[in-house]
Amino acid sequence: MQWLEKRWYSDRSAPCWLLPLERLYRYLAERRKQAYLSGKKQSWKAPVPVLVVGNISVGGTGKTPLTLWLVQWLRGQGYSPGIVSRGYGASPPGYPYEVTAASPAPEAGDEPLMMVQRTGCPLVIDPDRPAAVRYLLQHHACDLIISDDGLQHYALGRDIEIAVIDGERGLGNGRCMPAGPLREPETRLHSVDLVIQNGGDPGRFAPYRFNLVPESLHAPDRSKSMPLADLAGGRIHAVAGIGHPQRFFNTLRTAGLEVIEHAFPDHHPFTMSDLAFGDRLPVVMTEKDAVKVSSGAYDNVWFLEVEALPDPAFSDALATKLNCIAK
Repeated sequence: MQWLEKRWYSDRSAPCWLLPLERLYRYLAERRKQAYLSGKKQSWKAPVPVLVVGNISVGGTGKTPLTLWLVQWLRGQGYSPGIVSRGYGASPPGYPYEVTAASPAPEAGDEPLMMVQRTGCPLVIDPDRPAAVRYLLQHHACDLIISDDGLQHYALGRDIEIAVIDGERGLGNGRCMPAGPLREPETRLHSVDLVIQNGGDPGRFAPYRFNLVPESLHAPDRSKSMPLADLAGGRIHAVAGIGHPQRFFNTLRTAGLEVIEHAFPDHHPFTMSDLAFGDRLPVVMTEKDAVKVSSGAYDNVWFLEVEALPDPAFSDALATKLNCIAK
């Protein structure tokens, strides 16, 4: 799969034998979407606003950091948001499953657990998104729902759609799976409310942009912290099991570190052997990966906390959309 993903993002060609499969995928995806739009399948509308954050491409786009920013921004606007998620890679004992800061990572999934630990926001995972929303509304005083990675989950009605694009890789070769990285054709972006890119040249792929700003380093259990600058000029092992690990490695290099790269598959279940490099160099992970690591079992392991900083124009546009819903 990794060789195919590299090809998706390296040029516009695709193996000819994948093109018929792409046509079939596009047909089925469009047919499924139209079934909801035409009313043949029912889309459930929540009694509170639903804000969807997602992407149309496979691989990391920075959607989770933007969701973390959204939670804090919405609170600043007077909302009490809750989050629903598919919980990719999670194995809960049942659904709906409410994630808490103490939930085991294998049950909760890495991204939902990280979001709860960072924000304290109520979060429920369930492949049935409407069921997750109903549970949230029954058990928490939420007046707005964020559907994480929910752009293609049409069973849940939505008031605002936000699509996130990787500002470095864009949409790759522009083809749908399996000939390219797209879950839906590029034209899908014309129907969403807001499109924002993570880094890259301003305006290259979207009218709005956000940057990921490195903050500080923390032990996996947050028992200790230190500024990233304390490691500047030094050599480290950088570990990332995310959709686009190169972005993480580049961030560390920009901060003045000499990086030894260790890329793992997205959502990799880390073990002690994965972080045993036979030396005493610091190990720096992503925050998403660190929730799967027990602090007591690892020495000199840190995760880098990053913050998403969107353009002020994006905040203004989102506020305008929310005001229209309120009216």
